[in-house]
Amino acid sequence: MTLREQREIETDVYQPAEDSQLLAEAACARLPADEDQLVLEVGTGSGYVAGRIAAETPVRVIASDLNPHAVREARGEGVETVRADLVAPFADGTFDAVAFNPPYLPTDPENEWDDWMEHALSGGEDGRAVIDPFLENVGRVLAPDGVVYLLVSSLTGVDEVVERAGEEGFSAVAVADESFPFETLTVLKLFR
Repeated sequence: MTLREQREIETDVYQPAEDSQLLAEAACARLPADEDQLVLEVGTGSGYVAGRIAAETPVRVIASDLNPHAVREARGEGVETVRADLVAPFADGTFDAVAFNPPYLPTDPENEWDDWMEHALSGGEDGRAVIDPFLENVGRVLAPDGVVYLLVSSLTGVDEVVERAGEEGFSAVAVADESFPFETLTVLKLFR
């Protein structure tokens, strides 16, 4: 990889932060020690969460991201990664668990920019522009007893996300949270 390509990736790929760490820890602590389990991480960015799950559990992990730079970076980290919009290309009933740290920052449309980092960060006006379509579709790719680990910010509205998940047939329980001066991050476990 050239230096120019490396710089492009660094500016176009979401790098791990507190939210990534919280999701990885919550998923790793709760996934069963079963090598037959198949886990999908949606929106992998750098591949940090998928890499942690693969390193700390016996499950097989597949990661996806819409951003081609993220796919390249995650693959470079040894993560099995495909370019995908949410769960679109995956077969019904495939995954025992899905982990997702979605773009959740509420963003005024007047202040949006059009690049890959916006796609990684901006959740639209209410912070749920990507979460809602994810919730509409994730149930299709889950195995019968499958679960979802979804990171949500207080800026997005945890109660609103739980209500929306309920509309899609999921029950929700908070399994981890961490507070910061400007927001609280919560990992929700969704199940049917």
